[in-house]
Amino acid sequence: MIDDHGATEDRTMPAVVYGLYLLAFATGVTAIIGLVIAYAQRGAAGPTMRSHYTYLIRTFWGGLLMMVAGGVLFAVGALLAIILIGFPIMGVAWLIFAVATIWYAVRCIIGLVYLSRGVAHPRPYAVLA
Repeated sequence: MIDDHGATEDRTMPAVVYGLYLLAFATGVTAIIGLVIAYAQRGAAGPTMRSHYTYLIRTFWGGLLMMVAGGVLFAVGALLAIILIGFPIMGVAWLIFAVATIWYAVRCIIGLVYLSRGVAHPRPYAVLA
């Protein structure tokens, strides 16, 4: 694809970052490597790929925030499990984990679809998609 200056933008590195993010479901740490690459590449990228890097960075931090919230809620629930009120709280924490996992995967897939079409992500700052 051609950027504003007539140069061709390379889709390889954003694709690698999307792949590292999805591989994080198996390994856990590859998302951090992807985040570092996204930050390193965003400044030099053209406008189309910059939108993908921005989207990827926001996906990482949004997913991490939801996972931390779920973890805190789970820890509180575990402490309160002694008086039985903690079990429903832990259930809500598991629901947060599930929603965060689905949200993260869907964002990666949507980003890959836009990348495969060779277009900028239309809403890189969007929370839901």
